[in-house]
Amino acid sequence: MQELKKTFYVSITSGEVLMEPAEPEGQFKIEATDDEVELLRDLLNENYDSDLEGFVESHVPFKQYHENKSNPHYDNSMRKIYSMLYELGDKKTRDHISSMGLLEDENNNSW
Repeated sequence: MQELKKTFYVSITSGEVLMEPAEPEGQFKIEATDDEVELLRDLLNENYDSDLEGFVESHVPFKQYHENKSNPHYDNSMRKIYSMLYELGDKKTRDHISSMGLLEDENNNSW
């Protein structure tokens, strides 16, 4: 039996997946199953952890961006999140993500 998809609103900034929009703008609208939302929340948490690790590393004097170990993890988690949002999103979400130029191949489901 296939799970029913429900409407959710995702804020990258706060890392939240909500059933009602919290803000009039700045959230992505998606249609997802509970399992897909759970996976998306895991990716958002992974992204938060990578961001926090990068914050700590950024305070090491004279260390370049490309020398930080956490930066590739953060970049990869952001690609996974935006890829998933593109796949689950409505037309407005897909158009916005396409305009950002973040995904090399938007038809590649890599999450």
